[in-house]
Formats: sequence, structure tokens, C-alpha cells
Amino acid sequence: VPATARQIDFFPHRSRTIEPGLTPSGRTVAPPSATADIRVVREDEQSWPDTLGGLLVAYDGSGKVIQTLEQTAFPIAAVVPSDTLAKDPPASRPPFSAVTLLTMLGFAFLGGVILNIMPCVLPVLALKVLSFVRQAGSEPARVRGMAWMYAAGVLSSFAALAGVALAIQAGGGVASWGSAFQNPLFRVGMTVLMVLVALNLFGVFEVSLAGGAASKADELARREGPAGAFFHGLLAAVLATPCMAPFLATAMAFAFTQPPLIVLLVFLAVGAGLAAPFVLLCLRPTWLKMLPKPGAWMVRFKVAMGFPLLATAVWLFWFTAKRLGDEGVLWLGLLLVLLAAAAWVWGEFVQKSPRRNWPAIGIAISLVAIGYFGILEHQLDWRGARVGSRPVIDWKTWSAAAVQQAQADGHPVLVDFTADNCVNCKLNKVRSIEIPETIRRLEENRFVSLLGDFTDPDPAIAAELKRFGRYGVPLVLVYPGRPGAEPTVLPPLFGPDTLHQAIEAAVR
Repeated sequence: VPATARQIDFFPHRSRTIEPGLTPSGRTVAPPSATADIRVVREDEQSWPDTLGGLLVAYDGSGKVIQTLEQTAFPIAAVVPSDTLAKDPPASRPPFSAVTLLTMLGFAFLGGVILNIMPCVLPVLALKVLSFVRQAGSEPARVRGMAWMYAAGVLSSFAALAGVALAIQAGGGVASWGSAFQNPLFRVGMTVLMVLVALNLFGVFEVSLAGGAASKADELARREGPAGAFFHGLLAAVLATPCMAPFLATAMAFAFTQPPLIVLLVFLAVGAGLAAPFVLLCLRPTWLKMLPKPGAWMVRFKVAMGFPLLATAVWLFWFTAKRLGDEGVLWLGLLLVLLAAAAWVWGEFVQKSPRRNWPAIGIAISLVAIGYFGILEHQLDWRGARVGSRPVIDWKTWSAAAVQQAQADGHPVLVDFTADNCVNCKLNKVRSIEIPETIRRLEENRFVSLLGDFTDPDPAIAAELKRFGRYGVPLVLVYPGRPGAEPTVLPPLFGPDTLHQAIEAAVR
């Protein structure tokens, strides 16, 4: 960083406690570089990596940001116990002038404007263009009212995001832009929402209970009201948080070192920038006349906008599912299929039915209930800190030599030959193998657990399957802890009791 730096803040990518606001070391350095120590607070006994990714922000003596530097691997020189910090409290927040504050608010506003063209937000804004086309012939006062409701939705979201950031900081955490997307409940909820919105645009079901009138532009226009504009503003703001537009990094780095009022002002400046283009467009209704006139093309445009929203759902699914455990992709995917089926049943047999179709209502509700209780609660255990914290088996890669070595060391052995495309393998795993009681028995009896992945061709696994009379997976074996002892071969599908009996037999 420049030698003129008098204050440095560090914002980590990882969820660790960092002591911010440290002053560069007092030793003389030659321009244009300076050195600073980033002290990491050890909260547990786990080992730390040698590097830590994050954003480094340097200020001059007046509090003006003179450089930002983002890297994935800043070196960690030392890790100190947290009790040593009481003897050397962190420096106070960097001072700032009115010019600095106005500059940062300007950066935040410009960053918000640029967010309008970011891939995260663009699909929702395309829907707003469609609504503007529908409103082009409306009274100017109504058009302006829709614009202000949209802006209110955007600003409400950003005010709430500022509150979340301040709550994280007050609790001792490290707030960052997009903190909401670090919450597993929020990520799953947004993934589901994007899929349902896309299905709605495809015409699978209607948000309104009025039925299949989506192809009529006049009825579409009547459905567009203050609540719809406000919701579009909320959604645009929420989808904007994972994107980091130019100017935003500097503005947010500044905000997170300041008092709560400054944090709120910077967030609201970003929201104002996000809403500004549409507000300006609606304040000049004559500009709307340049848009195409309402017609049948609007229905096709509405359906076409479902595809970028579906792409947004895929993006959300990509980084959400893999954080829900090894089977997160499977179970979250099945959840979305169940919800899509429920939406189709509702749209096809409830909304289009001339009378109340109770069987269809029951089927739709049952599909949603299976998805929530069977998948989210039971299979994914998705709420809060429990995600990723459930007991798991410490699987090692299978080989014949690994089995022989474990037996020679006196360990009983559990072998699971499986494949990602094997449904029966998944059933055995969730019903009988990776359950708390089985894990407890394996740990108490010092089992070595070996996994043979037959998703791709493997001659050694194929030969082992053939040796036990199987020509495909699943194959689960339980070996006693004696050299050369033959295993108990479990049936292709089995319950927990069958596996537990084989475990007991192996340790007698």
C-alpha cells in the first residue's frame, strides 16, 4: 500500500474474527509501499491456513481512501490468543471529512446505477420494462406512483440489509456486502422463489387466483399495482447483493468502518442508484411513448423473461446445493421438482377448474409438505447452524489392500460400493448407513469405513462385485477385525436393523 497510508482495514472473505483498524508498522519504508500487521483472533484450537483472502483498504491521515486491494491469499504471519487483545485494543475508526463522506455516497450511488445491468438484477428489471409498456397509456400520476412504489421497495430492502450488517457487527461478526447470501435459509428460499417466478412467467400457474387471463394485456395491466411495483423493488435489491459493481467495493469498505448512521446512508445511496433509472423514466411519461405499444408480443416477452430468471435459479442452485452436504444437489433438485409439480397441479387443476377442486388442492399441498418436511427438514436439516454440522462417516477410499491393512490392525471394516446414479445406493445411505445410530456403533467399535465409487468404470471394483455374485451396485460388506476373515454380505436393499446385526456379528 502507499507509504502515505495512516490507517488500514481488512475485510476477510472467510468467516473468522478479524481485528480491524490497525495502524501500519512504525518502521521506515521506501515509497510506494507500506507494511501492516493483520492480527487474527484464534477462537478455537483448529489450525489456521497460511493465507487469508479479503479486501484491504488504506486511508490517508484525513480518512480518505487512497487504495483498495483485494486478494485471495494475504499471508498470515501469526495467530494470537484472543485474550492478548485486551492489552492492545484496536485503533479507533478512521476520521473522515464531509468531502470524503460525499465522495463515498457518490460512489455508492454510481455503484447502484451500474447494478441495473448486472446479470443478478437484469432479469427482474426486464420485467419492469414490460410493466412500463403496460403503463404507457395510463395517467401520468399513476405512472409516477408506480415509480415511487418501486423505489420504496428498493430502499426498504437496502435499509433492511443495512440492519442485518449492523446486527452482524454488533454480534462480533464481520459484515460484508451480500451477507444475506451467507445464510442457508435465505439461499434456499431465493432459489425456490426464482424457480417459482420463472414457472409463473411460463404460464404454469398464476399468482392471481383470477385464472388464465395472462394473455390479455388489459388484465395484465390491472394486476400491476402498487404492491407489484413494491415487490419488484424488493426483489431487485435482494438479487443485487451478490453482485459487486464498480465503485461499490470502495464505498462498502468505507461504510463498514463507520458508525451505524453512515452505514445506513451508504446502503440507501446504493438503493437510490439502483432505483434512479426507472424513477427518472417514469417522471417523464412522454419517454414511455417511445416503447412499443401493448399487444400479443407482451405474452411472448413475458415467457422469454422466464429463461433468464431460470438461469438465475441455476446460479443460486450452484452455490447453494453444494453447501447442503454431499447429497445437497440431489435433494435440493428433488425439492424443486416437487414444488414445480405442485405449481403445475395448482395451475392446471385448481386455477383452471370452474369449481373448487379439493383433490387437486390436496395433492398440491401434499407435494409441498413432502418437499418441506421430507427434504428440507429431514434430509437436508437445513435450518441455521445445523447445516453441515450433522455427524458423518469418515469414509476412506476402498482398495483390497486397505481392507487387509485394517483387518491386520484389528479394525472391523464397513465397505460400501456405490455410485452417484444408483437410487438404491442412496436409499441405503439415507435410511440405514449415514444415520446417527449407525455412526455411533461404527465409532464405538473402531470401524474403518471404505467407499468404493463405481460411478465411473473401475476394473478393481468390477472384479470385487463379481467375486460376491453382484454385477452392479449397491454392495455393502461388513468385515470382522481379524486378518483374512470373510465379510457379511448385505442384501441390495436393507434396513438399519440388518446393518446393525452385521456390525454386532463383526465385533463378537
